Amino acid sequence: MNEVRAISIFVRAATLGNLRRAAIDQGISPQAASHAVMQLEKALGVRLFHRTTRKLSLTEEGQRLLQNVEPALAMLSSAIADAKSAKEHIAGPLRVSAPKALRRALWPAVLEFAALYPDVMLDVRFDDHFTDLVEERADVGLRGGSPPAGGAIARRLVPIQLIVCASPGYIERYGAPQTVDDLASHRCTGYRRANTGKEAPWEFMIGDEIVYREISAALCTNDIDAEADAVLAGLAIGQLGSFSAAAAIREGRLVPLLTRHLTQRESVYIYYRHRTEQPLRVRTFIDFMIGKLADNGDFFLSAAELRAFAAA
Repeated sequence: MNEVRAISIFVRAATLGNLRRAAIDQGISPQAASHAVMQLEKALGVRLFHRTTRKLSLTEEGQRLLQNVEPALAMLSSAIADAKSAKEHIAGPLRVSAPKALRRALWPAVLEFAALYPDVMLDVRFDDHFTDLVEERADVGLRGGSPPAGGAIARRLVPIQLIVCASPGYIERYGAPQTVDDLASHRCTGYRRANTGKEAPWEFMIGDEIVYREISAALCTNDIDAEADAVLAGLAIGQLGSFSAAAAIREGRLVPLLTRHLTQRESVYIYYRHRTEQPLRVRTFIDFMIGKLADNGDFFLSAAELRAFAAA
């Protein structure tokens, strides 16, 4: 630590061109600063400064040492600052944007964060339109689909599988479709997209291609949770996102159908501006949500589960 201290004093003296000013900058006496530099010169066996009564100037050896130690000293200062930041108090406003479609999946994790950090003032806005972080003055965004563009950093959390499923009660009453074409003779749900107002087509993996089908809806809604509730109630077959359906499938409240045609082309992402620009509360929230959600098997069916359902 003495050598690091001496090098710090040397760098400040070289930068300021004055040992007394360097001592004031470092919070020590001029005598202590002078002693530290002389001890460093003695340890290295070279002179680092040309000294006059008015100013300091670097020797050739001093210039070379300055060039070599400045990057390392900056890294050391950054590492110490990061270690100290762990003790900072996590508090202040935090604005989060997320789609309504993911509310049921994300909300428990958000509430857990709120309980752990009660001094963070959360402002969570659920909106199915894509949020521009700068325009909306949001700190963190979550979305389902493709990774956001526009300069934001995006981290993929979990895949989104589109799973055709029905309740056991529906299957007992109406039977289960064996092919995609069989859906035409069944009651099906529909989802109306918030950004266009149009009903979303269903999509299927047929061979090596994703094929889109317009499925006539006996019950249509613009709310993902309402659609899932209708399917759980046995009113219709639905094509639901895995974040809505996986838990109910494992509990036996839903049965996955046509699993050989399941698609998995989109994911849930968390996105944010560059981490170096973020206060501690924002970085903590990002790390917390990644820890809770990244590759969390609670929100999608594994390959082994899909094989088991296909063989059933």
